[in-house]
Amino acid sequence: MNPTFRTLTLIPVAAEQKPLFVRLTQEAFQRGAEAEFGPIDQPVIPAEDILESMDKPGSDSWFAQENGRIVGGAVIVPDESDPHRRSLDILFIAAGSEGRGLGHRIWKQLEACYPDTAVWETHTPYFEKRNIHFYVNKCGFSIVEFFHPGHPDPHGIPEGTPGGSLFFRFEKRMNIVR
Repeated sequence: MNPTFRTLTLIPVAAEQKPLFVRLTQEAFQRGAEAEFGPIDQPVIPAEDILESMDKPGSDSWFAQENGRIVGGAVIVPDESDPHRRSLDILFIAAGSEGRGLGHRIWKQLEACYPDTAVWETHTPYFEKRNIHFYVNKCGFSIVEFFHPGHPDPHGIPEGTPGGSLFFRFEKRMNIVR
């Protein structure tokens, strides 16, 4: 039997593909929230929030394709005050593609695309145990802050977000020579 080679490629999201990116992101995040809280009658992440990340100055939006099929995506946003800091605003695995190591493969490709990044940052809600495991144990991030009602996120958490205002902030410091 011949092994199947799975090629993962990052493809920039074209303007006309934004609605597809939004839909796939919402589907992926909806699954995670509903697995924890049961059916939710509104999108966990509003389309406006996804588009806001995608439209930030200097941001890059990517589809991850495996053998020509979209299996995930990401949005990378540069820090306006430091060209060596970036935020992983969105990373998703398309519904039905989870559990195959795609997230780690996407992350490694993203790191390779931005070799001048000294510090990466991302966030995830407290209930997303798989995300916490992924960022800390697979990707090498550290938890650097926990947002809660007594220590709110200065950027704000959208009203009605599942899990409320309980979020972790992660950082990953890279060993780059500047």
